[in-house]
Amino acid sequence: MAMTHIEKINKSIKPVRQKLIDHDLYKFIETPEDLKIFTEYHIYAVWDFMSLAKSLQQRLSCVNVPWIPAKTSSEYTYLINDIVLAEESDINLNGERQSHFEMYVEAMEDLKASTHIINEIISQLEHGTDIFLVISASDLPQPVKSFLIFTFNTIFHNDTPEILSAFTYGREDLIPDMFTEIIGNIQSRFPEHNISKFKYYFERHIEIDADEHGPMAIKMLKSLCGEDEAKWNSVESTAVKALQKRLELWDFIKKEILLKKALA
Repeated sequence: MAMTHIEKINKSIKPVRQKLIDHDLYKFIETPEDLKIFTEYHIYAVWDFMSLAKSLQQRLSCVNVPWIPAKTSSEYTYLINDIVLAEESDINLNGERQSHFEMYVEAMEDLKASTHIINEIISQLEHGTDIFLVISASDLPQPVKSFLIFTFNTIFHNDTPEILSAFTYGREDLIPDMFTEIIGNIQSRFPEHNISKFKYYFERHIEIDADEHGPMAIKMLKSLCGEDEAKWNSVESTAVKALQKRLELWDFIKKEILLKKALA
């Protein structure tokens, strides 16, 4: 029996996906200082995730004024709006509405991790500076810049299925398994440290991505691509590239943590 398109993609991405789940970065997050380093680079994956989600919302619903009916299926509109609703205005640890990005930044502040560069990037964007100029001019290390450039190139230069592929396979499908590894290590190593907001962020993502958002994204991919082999090939290629970029980011963060340990 021939493989389905989803089965073919899962087979293609399995090696790099497994490397991310089994990455030895997690075992080196042993101290609050290690965790601070991790968050100071991981925050960019938290942040650009929202741009992937909002890009899909723009394409699959109407966010313009005057409003006109979206040219896509109302089912797509419902699914992407439901995902954005949770990502942009979920319930935080205190029972208040907050985006997942803001939850993460507050968790970083509790750790006394630096948020200077991400705040500066957002400030530049608020003043209308081009995203690629902002990334290029920032003090971010090259692997982080490369990660972000891939995301925004995908958003601005690719069709909806490729964007949805990066969102689905590079984020929603990956996050539950990957974050389970991270949170398991953290819970065993920082039982008394003040990381409650950080743990809540990861646990919340594991819950909603595994049970809701991941399956929703796969459903949209199946519907958008149908039996179009060219679209499925592009989806597969983008999925592999998105995971490879995450792997490069993880490799870099591990090196930074080990470097700081060696200098301590």
